Amino acid sequence: MRRVVLGAMVLAAAQAAHAADLPFLRGALSDGPTPTVNWQGFYVGGQGAYGSSDMNFTNSTQGLAAQMLALTTIESENQVSKWPILSKQSVHGHGYGGFAGYNWQWDDVVLGLEASYVHGTFGGSDSGSMGRSFTTSDGYTNGVLYQGDAAINIKDMGSVRARAGYAWGSFLPYMFGGVSLGQADIIRTASVSGTQVNPAAAAGFQTINFSDSLSTAQHGHFIYGYAGGLGVDMMLFSGLFLRAEWEYLKFAAPVDTSINTVRAGVGYKF
Repeated sequence: MRRVVLGAMVLAAAQAAHAADLPFLRGALSDGPTPTVNWQGFYVGGQGAYGSSDMNFTNSTQGLAAQMLALTTIESENQVSKWPILSKQSVHGHGYGGFAGYNWQWDDVVLGLEASYVHGTFGGSDSGSMGRSFTTSDGYTNGVLYQGDAAINIKDMGSVRARAGYAWGSFLPYMFGGVSLGQADIIRTASVSGTQVNPAAAAGFQTINFSDSLSTAQHGHFIYGYAGGLGVDMMLFSGLFLRAEWEYLKFAAPVDTSINTVRAGVGYKF
């Protein structure tokens, strides 16, 4: 029995020594993490986007109403143009586009410049009205109705941004910030109507009916602001990589608008 055990131990030792000489086993658990991917160079890609447009229409028709009511008593004393007839809206949208950029790499640190573009359907509209009755210092009792409509439609938008990332194996998590750019169709309409009554006024001016409307349409209007977000690129093989990203775009426009999107894309680094 002792000879059998001794023989088994010798055989096991011989098998272990043979396994240690196999190149695919030697160092498989001790060579450390996967080597860092080379991200330096030019790259291009395509992407799809889905997200929401958050719009604040509250003051979007104020300027039009103020222009119509300039030098009137109902505006100077009751500020009709500032009545809150419109509100905030959030609408979902989607689109597709591309991106291109260049990376510089120092060990695990990756810095880059990139341009991103999306063509799609983002934006929304709102309408509202408010009526009030009040007396002004000229003795008239005024019944006033203020109505407004506003819409913004963004079909083309993008950003020019600086990226900072950290290469970790085949992954490149990154953050970015930059300038947002876009083109939008913006349509706004304000209408004010009502009746003024003053029995003590001169004949012909005791009852005054009024109605006025003003509209403005801006097609292909250039809008801009700032951009920021987070993302991760994953290298597959031979320069081909996948991308997942979240981007926030804020635009300065007659309709205060911001767009949040999540994106999925595929790119190639040369």
